[in-house]
Amino acid sequence: MRFTGTDRYVVTKDLAVAVNAAIALERPLLVKGEPGTGKTVLAEEIARGLSAPLITWSIKSTTKAAQGLYEYDAVSRLRDSQLGDPRVSEIGHYIRRGKLWEAFISETRPVLLIDEIDKADIEFPNDLLTELDRMEFHVYETGELVRARVRPIVVITSNNEKELPDAFLRRCFFHYIRFPDPDTMAGIVAVHFPGIKERLVAEAMRVFFGLREVPGLKKKPSTSELLDWLKLLMVEDVSPETLRETDTRKLIPPLHGALLKNEQDVALFEKIAFLSRRGG
Repeated sequence: MRFTGTDRYVVTKDLAVAVNAAIALERPLLVKGEPGTGKTVLAEEIARGLSAPLITWSIKSTTKAAQGLYEYDAVSRLRDSQLGDPRVSEIGHYIRRGKLWEAFISETRPVLLIDEIDKADIEFPNDLLTELDRMEFHVYETGELVRARVRPIVVITSNNEKELPDAFLRRCFFHYIRFPDPDTMAGIVAVHFPGIKERLVAEAMRVFFGLREVPGLKKKPSTSELLDWLKLLMVEDVSPETLRETDTRKLIPPLHGALLKNEQDVALFEKIAFLSRRGG
């Protein structure tokens, strides 16, 4: 079982090595990188490339580790007991399976995505150590032991919003997705927009990478934002010549709302462009 990328996801050599190493070691793959560099899509494409089911657990600030195992709905059971419902004697009716439970009972080896783990409480990763290590857990209300039939491929993403505990990191295979260089980015664009005009791509990439180098930007545009921008350029039929006239030091790019995502960066860019024009 080896991952080599798919027809719609360009995988660099070092990323392919990391994915296959995590699979071979049977350890979670912890993936970090700038937002928009394809961390979440990586898990989706691993599942697609290996013909494996994908189970996604999207983490929020309020998410608790126990929710990934199961939740016991005591309130519903109490209500049913007051109404005389005969189901109250079967406590299993009030157990809701979590994403880890789903992954553990999968007949075929699934890909389990734990997305944006750094959004949760600092203790969240530590609370999953035993379950991810042993691939089993107890349901205390029923006494049941849930053990993985086949060990899932676990992909964990993080945007580096907070540090993860050392004990958790020791159990993972780590990979940082570096921002694509121009050649790799050109390959990504070709996958998403086959047949796009090469001159348009060349000029758009020049503007895009120039924009990322503007000092003081709060949020640099990412891969996903470049793809959105290119789609708009094609829809609006913006010519390569128009982009060629765009100097990121003097002129804000057309349709810049796809690239700049907060008012501070727009204001900074406009100020730099104004000062550059006045100085020129």
